[in-house]
Amino acid sequence: MPKPIQTKTLLIAYASVSGNTEEVAELIAKELTHMEQDVTLYCVSGSDPFPHVPDFDAMLIGTYTWGSGDTPFDVKDFVADVGYKPEHVFVFGTGDTQFGGEDMFCMAADKLAKFYHSPLAPLKIEQSPRGSQEQEVVEWTRGVIEWLN
Repeated sequence: MPKPIQTKTLLIAYASVSGNTEEVAELIAKELTHMEQDVTLYCVSGSDPFPHVPDFDAMLIGTYTWGSGDTPFDVKDFVADVGYKPEHVFVFGTGDTQFGGEDMFCMAADKLAKFYHSPLAPLKIEQSPRGSQEQEVVEWTRGVIEWLN
């Protein structure tokens, strides 16, 4: 008999310019809600009140990669405003191999995962989560919950 999944309170914080990272964040939120998790979506460049991060069991951070493999300023500001490294952080990112090739693909996600010592490899999506990449989002999200349980 499978182990029952405990409900967790999860923050999904993301930055998105083209809408791709936002779309991934929404897919993750949809899957987590389907799994009866308590989810808060927060756009780091938006005007919503800043979340009280200690209230959450885990934080999922989504980012795109900017310039030559850089983390966007909005994401850097969010990380600085959090002010500490929460215990459980998982990272997802979107990118485009047309700009910088494989070497720079989702480099910002790699940097964040390393910074937070994320227990799972970051989810990396080429542009938007269509086709088989949508299933990758679902599987990664389930992996987050399995790790937390």
